[in-house]
Order: sequence, then C-alpha cells, then structure tokens
Amino acid sequence: MSEDPIEYFDRHSKQKLIEQVYGEKWLRRIYGNPLGRLILWLAVKRSWFSRWYGYRMSKPKSRQLISGFISKYGLDVSEFAEDADSFPSFNDFFVRRLKPSARPISQADDVAIFPADGRHMGFHDLSELEGVFVKGQNFDLKSLFGSEEAAAPFEQGTIIISRLCPVDYHRFHYPSAGKASAPTLINGGLSSVNPIALRRDLSIFWQNKRNLSYIETDGFGRIASFEVGATCVGSMTYGQSLPGFVEKGDEKGFFSFGGSSVLTLFEPNRILLAEDLLEHSTHNRELYARMGEPMGNCPNK
Repeated sequence: MSEDPIEYFDRHSKQKLIEQVYGEKWLRRIYGNPLGRLILWLAVKRSWFSRWYGYRMSKPKSRQLISGFISKYGLDVSEFAEDADSFPSFNDFFVRRLKPSARPISQADDVAIFPADGRHMGFHDLSELEGVFVKGQNFDLKSLFGSEEAAAPFEQGTIIISRLCPVDYHRFHYPSAGKASAPTLINGGLSSVNPIALRRDLSIFWQNKRNLSYIETDGFGRIASFEVGATCVGSMTYGQSLPGFVEKGDEKGFFSFGGSSVLTLFEPNRILLAEDLLEHSTHNRELYARMGEPMGNCPNK
C-alpha cells in the first residue's frame, strides 16, 4: 500500500492539509500486509471486537484519555456544550454535544446542509462516476440499498460522502426539512472507513452495517440517507421522534466511538452541489466542512 499522506482541503482556512489519521501506523500495518489482513478478517471487522472496544471506552477509567486526546488533536473546548472535565467516560466525551452557536445552520430555503462534520466528497451523476478515492472504484447501488428496486431511482442521482474521523463531532443531523422515515437496518460487518481502507476497497460502504432512511422534501424531492457503522462503532443511536416532520439541522442521532460515515443521495437533477465540493471531488480530494454549512442548492428555486 502507498505510504502517501492523506490530503484534504479545508473550506475555512482555504488550505490543503494532511490528515492526522487516528491509529495510522496500526492501520497501515493491518491493511498493508497479508498477516494484517488475516487479523482484520479474524477479529477487527467482527462485531464482537467493536462491542469489546466500546465497553472499554464506556468504563470510568477511560476518562483519563480525554485530556490527551483534546491536546493531541487540537479540539476547541469552547465549542463544547459541557465542560471537558465533566464527562464520566471517553465515550460520553466522544458523543458530546456542541453549543448551537458552534454549528449555525444555513437558513436559506434552497440550501441543503452537510449532515455532519467531516471530510466530504460529492458527485452529481453516479452513472458517470469513474472512481472514488482511486480510479475504477464505483458504487454498487443495488448492494448499498440491499434492493435493486430501492436503488433504481438514484442510479443517475447525486451522492455526498461524509466521512467522520474520530476527532470530529459525532452527531449527525438532517440536511433538509421534510417528513423523515424511521431508519431500517441493513446488517453487515464493521470494517474501518478510514481513507487508508477506502482507497483499497470502496465496497466497505455496502458490506458494513448501515441504516437507511428517507426524507420527503418539497424542494429536493426524496433524499436517501445511510449512516454507516465501522470498526469500534457497533451502534448508531437515534432520537425518539422518528418518524415524523423534521427541520433542517435537527439532530438525527449519533455514532459511538470510532470513525463513521454518512452517505446522502438525491434523485437526478434535484441538487446543485457547492462549487468547492465539486472541484475537490473531481480530483479525488475530500473537502473538510462542518455540519450546518451549505453542501448544495435546489435547482428549482
């Protein structure tokens, strides 16, 4: 496997940056040699491993990891809704809420927002896609949806891939107002969704455990959303109000410890993606942006 650093573009600083991949040396060792891939198959991608690791991160002893994590990755504690020393475990810290002022929601009616903090890629027409992360890796929509019938309306549609790192805010939100359905589980494994793994195998997205739900909207039509589990993310927790009408930016749920992803799909010609998102995605480079910021506009308004 290439040892090239993972580069992304930060929307706020307008700079290309190198990602600090959590556990990078371990990940390159696992994915970069046959013995590592055997360990991956035997243990790391299995649900018991994630349950075990999640249990460790929920123990009171794990809170001693919080201050070092904040310092190493430069987290802005002024954004936290609670004091950094108030969390009883590392997992409680990991699923922390932020102050509303830390993630303002773009209010324009014709704007859809990123559903989560993270590194994003967006493609207008899945049928013309030549590759994600590397040339030749394309989406198998039938496998992603678990149904050819469910996938059919999105075959020439738009996809936004929002990849959350362990250092990110790990609550996910609704990209638009509308009537939301309850999530439906499509079971699978729990492989890592870090960029080292995804550059090798995009099928992780449709092999991993994931939840599918829809939002029926006035301007953007029917939006499909997948919350994808990953190594050390054995569960996704949702709010109690589903299904029902939601406002743009309402909290939908959260991922427990680990990196995760949200996939957002639109039917054809329902959204015009933001220029910076398209530009960097064309070069297979992710764009860092925060939840609540514009990811695209409705072409009919």
